[in-house]
Amino acid sequence: MKKSISYGITLNIILLGLASFFMDIGGEIITAVLPLFLTSLGAGSIIIGLIGGFSDAGTSIFKIISGYWSDKTERRKPFVIFGYAFSSFSRFFIALATTWPLVMIFRPLERLGKGIREPPRDALMAETTKRKVHGKVFGFHQTLDNAGAVIGSFLALILIGAAINFNKAIFIAALISFFALIPLFFVKEKARKLKKITLRIGLKGLSKKFKIFLLIISLFAIANFSYMFFMLKAQTIFNSYTITLLLFFIHNIFYVTFAFPGGMLSDKIGRKKVLILGYSLFALTCLGFAFMSSTVYQFAIIFSTYGISKALVESNQRAMAADLASKELGTALGTFHMLVGLIALPAGLIAGLLWKISPSATFIFGAAVSIIAALLFVFYKKLKV
Repeated sequence: MKKSISYGITLNIILLGLASFFMDIGGEIITAVLPLFLTSLGAGSIIIGLIGGFSDAGTSIFKIISGYWSDKTERRKPFVIFGYAFSSFSRFFIALATTWPLVMIFRPLERLGKGIREPPRDALMAETTKRKVHGKVFGFHQTLDNAGAVIGSFLALILIGAAINFNKAIFIAALISFFALIPLFFVKEKARKLKKITLRIGLKGLSKKFKIFLLIISLFAIANFSYMFFMLKAQTIFNSYTITLLLFFIHNIFYVTFAFPGGMLSDKIGRKKVLILGYSLFALTCLGFAFMSSTVYQFAIIFSTYGISKALVESNQRAMAADLASKELGTALGTFHMLVGLIALPAGLIAGLLWKISPSATFIFGAAVSIIAALLFVFYKKLKV
């Protein structure tokens, strides 16, 4: 059956973006308070790194499986709905946690929903739009996602500022998350015949370009440790929940502002060039965290560059993965998401161990590895996307 391919932002893209918008309002309340919640429960840097790593790595196998099954059944929407619903419900368990070991169990559980929904959702977006506008499409979706993050981080600031405890704030986040399900029921998808494909967990069958791309983004993923270390550094310096949450809110403002323009820029000048810029800016951010002094003004600047670097990297890595995946789109995107997720665990552990030596060591490591990843993109000229 011939599929209708669009050159622009379709109703489906808007609806999927709205789902991410509402999910990220709730999600970002949790994201903002989680490192502060963990430190209040007595968790140290290694535990924080492990929880951040487990939260992404633990979902990785579900990404390849959901991508595969969405290819095999040629149905994306059921996986997307189930993934959003699972995350929303699981957030109530985090709200009940009273010790950090419980958070270590419930946070990865909540992230399973993300693993289930992401590859089918990205495949649905990519296969209904032209490749030449994937940057705009993924950038638009990231913008709505990030807009939810801005509102969520602002609500976290208000809630904690009003002396609402962390558990109640997370419970409110869980309630808000259920609004994400409403727009999903209006997403249109045509049922097609089942495909005869084999589940592949590995790189066999993927193009050489896609494998090189996976190598580079995997290297960057080692450098791109959990955001919680950036917040932990601010909390260590200022010893103020309000200032730390305000800085994170500033980060999200710049994140949402640059996501859509960053995607459109990659449509014009190429994904690779924008990713090189994003990786380099992340390295600069890490160096700022390693060596800057303790003024709020300087931290505000560096949290801003952190937001811009994430805006340039996250949606464009997804768009480039969609561009390079020539067939079995869900499986290929599942492999992409799986690798990034799996690497989050060693990345978080390395960051936590280095933090025990010196917080600056964590950020110097991130800067060095991200620069190497950027240079690999520079020198591998055949990766022209």
